[in-house]
Amino acid sequence: MNALSYAELARAFLPEINLTVGALFVLGFDLATGRGKTTAQRLRPAVFFGMIAIIAALYATISAGVGGPVFGGIFSLDALTLATRLGVLLLAWLTLGLLNDVVALRHPAEYVAIILLATAGFTLMAGAQQLLVAFLALELASLALYILAGWDKTSPQSAEAALKYFLFGAMSAAFLLFGFSLLYGVTGSIDLPIIAMQISVTSMSPLVVVALAMIIVAFGYKAAAAPFHLWAPDAYQGAPASSAALIASASKLAGFVFFLRLLWPGLGFTAGRISELPLVVGWAPMVALLALASLLVGNFGALAQSNVRRLLAYSAIAHAGAMLLGVIAAGRAGPGPVFYYAATYGLATVGCFGVVAIVERAGRCQNLTDLAGLHKRSPLLAGCLAVFVLSLAGVPPLAGFFGKFSVFASALKLSGLHGPVGWLAFAAIALSAVGLYYYLLILKQALVAAPQENAATKIEVPVQAGLALLIAGTLIVLLGLFPSKILQLFS
Repeated sequence: MNALSYAELARAFLPEINLTVGALFVLGFDLATGRGKTTAQRLRPAVFFGMIAIIAALYATISAGVGGPVFGGIFSLDALTLATRLGVLLLAWLTLGLLNDVVALRHPAEYVAIILLATAGFTLMAGAQQLLVAFLALELASLALYILAGWDKTSPQSAEAALKYFLFGAMSAAFLLFGFSLLYGVTGSIDLPIIAMQISVTSMSPLVVVALAMIIVAFGYKAAAAPFHLWAPDAYQGAPASSAALIASASKLAGFVFFLRLLWPGLGFTAGRISELPLVVGWAPMVALLALASLLVGNFGALAQSNVRRLLAYSAIAHAGAMLLGVIAAGRAGPGPVFYYAATYGLATVGCFGVVAIVERAGRCQNLTDLAGLHKRSPLLAGCLAVFVLSLAGVPPLAGFFGKFSVFASALKLSGLHGPVGWLAFAAIALSAVGLYYYLLILKQALVAAPQENAATKIEVPVQAGLALLIAGTLIVLLGLFPSKILQLFS
């Protein structure tokens, strides 16, 4: 390939280059200047340079703009890639903002560097048009997240979370790679456009059906969809709050976009039929079963939780079920509803874990009762938490409402209430009432209940963390007031 091709490749991957260079600089700076300093003193420059690297990646993403395939079609600079890159970079930037003054964090430079490398994996997943590139990007992000989940070596729960996350992730990677190898064997290519063309002229062979099943299993794990969700409650509970925030937000956004691109442009001819009876075998009926199971397990499982983090984990399972509806409907409605839902859900989840992290600094934040009297202990945290939780519950005019509305509306447009997708959308709408109940349990403690006797009277909010929470809350309000600003990017 000529020099122009490599220049094009470097320009397309400039955000990932900035993130990688930033990770190396953070490590080098800490190695050169961090000896003899406290953890807090080492953390501040690491976070600062990490945030600078993400800002540089944001600028490079905007500069690259929207184009077509690059470097022989292995990567696509389309609107979905641009929006997803901006989304995951913003979520990673907010995650770093919540790390300020976390004095108990060990090896802060390494922690920040791994967050940057995970983000590079997310941004690569956003536009991958080749199975090999997509798998490498997915594993780069996944390996970084396994490490982040088990970062707190003093906590047995963190070690358990990392082990379960790693074991489930390794099995998921095996299923995904096996499915990819079968697709390659059937089509003779690892490029999504060629795979789509080959499948369009051949019938659904048994090998293709097996490949689809393998890919859907891996998809279910990455989305924390039932029955592949068992790792999520333990990972959310045991991982450091910032790690759990990244796992629940940027990871889910990048994962859904990656599989959305794989299932529709690449494997759209194998979707089958689910809009009306009789059903036709394909990946769409499989995804519908995952969606129904996730909605039931997530919503009813959350009702039994008294631990804040486990409640957020089961909430994530329920939201995954709703987003899977958008995946089914994306063939007609496009990727806009799924992206909007995943992005706004990510903002609210980062905010919730940010509040949890700050309350933990003042004492303890495990059970719902640990949030009691938050409105008196910190009005700022209570107000931000209200915005985040109400958005997750889908209360208008916050962004979470329009995320659910756009996904449910796109699903109902397929066949109304006269087909399986319509019935599934109706079930999702009904189960949202269950979700509203357990979200109100959080707000009852934070906004109504009196503080516990052993709780800190006042909670000091670090300036940088408070700013990150205010930015996330403001974006949720603005995106709820102007949802078309995001949805029109894909029209």
